[in-house]
Amino acid sequence: MRVFISGASSGLGEAFARYYDAQGAQLGLFARSRDKLQALSASLSQPAKCYAGDVRVSSDLYAAAADFLQDGAVDIVIANAGISVGILNGIAEDAEVFRDVIETNVLGMGATFEPFIAGMQQRGCGTLVGISSVAGVRGLPGSSAYSASKAAATVFLESLRIDLYGTGVKVVTIAPGFIDTPMTQHNPYPMPFLMQPGDFAAQAGRAIARGRRYTVIPWQMGLVARLMRLIPGALYDRIMSRAGRKPRRQ
Repeated sequence: MRVFISGASSGLGEAFARYYDAQGAQLGLFARSRDKLQALSASLSQPAKCYAGDVRVSSDLYAAAADFLQDGAVDIVIANAGISVGILNGIAEDAEVFRDVIETNVLGMGATFEPFIAGMQQRGCGTLVGISSVAGVRGLPGSSAYSASKAAATVFLESLRIDLYGTGVKVVTIAPGFIDTPMTQHNPYPMPFLMQPGDFAAQAGRAIARGRRYTVIPWQMGLVARLMRLIPGALYDRIMSRAGRKPRRQ
């Protein structure tokens, strides 16, 4: 099994790398920090191929994919790279943060898949995995960029699944709740059903192996997400206006 993971240097990406390494997979790890990738590779049971780059730069992904594909077809591509940060609309300096979030979380996901799709279609197999979030179910305070990006990611993945229907290529959406990673450790509000990264990766790995279309992890947050959809708009606005806000970039 050969697996390519973006955003692999820490958090969920690192957890996926360790999970698939334990399965005996050959890994291609992509992230902005070469040093972190190499340190992670050195800690695995077998060395991974490490690629330093930015998912917002498609040429970085094409170069990494071309190199990784030289050693054989890729079975699973996990578009995990993401930015989780709060913004305040109307503040000039946050406009660029908004752009960074959308470009990384949405455009970067599509760019991660792009170099691998044609080969998977030709072979009639392969799995594309996108990491969305429960935060994309409804808007959250301070999270206009992040919630919008994850809602867009979920719908993008659904559309991609429809486009690839019948080709043998699977598209899997994983929507994490609160996972104990550097991305969430700065949140100044309660995080119900907080989960460890290794446990998350194991559950996600099983969903990926089954080719499940959409999975919320942990399952309790799936119930929360369903309840959130049922709350009338006026009541939802009142409740969430009093909730804790995602911190802005410092």
